[in-house]
Amino acid sequence: MADTVSLMDIDEDENQNLNNTLKSNNKGKNVVVTTAPPDTKATPWVEKYRPQSLADVAAHRDIVDTIDRLTSENRLPHLLLYGPPGTGKTSTILAVARKLYGAQYHNMILELNASDDRGIDVVRQQIQDFASTQSFSFGAKASVKLVLLDEADAMTKDAQFALRRVIEKYTKNTRFTLICNHVNKIIPALQSRCTRFRFAPLEPSHVTERLKHVVKAEGLDVTESGLAALVRLCNGDMRKALNILQSTHMASQQITEEAVYLCTGNPLPNDIEQISYWLLNESFADSLKRISEMKTKKGLALVDIVREVTMFVFKIKMPSDVRVRLINDLADIEYRLSFGCNDKLQLGSLISTFTKARSALVAAAK
Repeated sequence: MADTVSLMDIDEDENQNLNNTLKSNNKGKNVVVTTAPPDTKATPWVEKYRPQSLADVAAHRDIVDTIDRLTSENRLPHLLLYGPPGTGKTSTILAVARKLYGAQYHNMILELNASDDRGIDVVRQQIQDFASTQSFSFGAKASVKLVLLDEADAMTKDAQFALRRVIEKYTKNTRFTLICNHVNKIIPALQSRCTRFRFAPLEPSHVTERLKHVVKAEGLDVTESGLAALVRLCNGDMRKALNILQSTHMASQQITEEAVYLCTGNPLPNDIEQISYWLLNESFADSLKRISEMKTKKGLALVDIVREVTMFVFKIKMPSDVRVRLINDLADIEYRLSFGCNDKLQLGSLISTFTKARSALVAAAK
């Protein structure tokens, strides 16, 4: 009796044979799979609103204009861009690359960051291979290539020493740009081979202007106090400001001051004023009880409280010697918290510090 073969079995056999044929034909090759275009709504705003040209860079116009002029005159030197995160270092040099090479700039730059292995082997092989090949240009002038070393302060010392010779050897057709947060971690020999530019934290006015542009483009409902809270919490870091704005938007329809602080987990200014009042006026036991209750209720971290209270101490009026001792003790508490010391013990130390300061204030008033 013959076995009954269903159509489904035939289809499965044909699909399996087709898959096996594809695998054998494409052995050792990359198979390109066509996918739908990425959803722009899912794109992080940090990348979506990254400046595309030097004119779009939010701040540091003096640095940007200098680099722009050097680029236009075909006199671009090796660059060392340093400063805090989110101040426009990478965006500036990528805008320079777009100006130099146009749409094909990805083929003319080698970009390495901290996620890549950047030991001495990478300098000797990958960077040297890229720098040693000649670029072809159909224009009047041959374009130099660009090697972009982001977060260069994470490079090993051996790699930095090897890079010295590579920079000298291939200066004719390649320009190197080093980007870092801490310039003291770059060896002096590399610093001397580059033109240095420091990117300071962005001014609040520049951050506000850029945030208003994003708010308008995305059609967000942001209050004035919410915008001020974003600017205050980012501390001149544009990347951080955009990340907080996007996170708050996903959590709340209206972006208010309270929504921003709730999303980031930072204590509200009113809470800091209340905690400071308790520290300066209440007894040790009452302060300990009330601050502990607020920490538990609002999910605040003690290290955030210490940092915000420190900023509050700078604003209030008190004798200089008392302020100096108080700030020094608060710095010690923050240092101990960074090593994971017991929270309750450090809260007791915080209250004790203010109790001593209060006694000194009373003595100074007599």
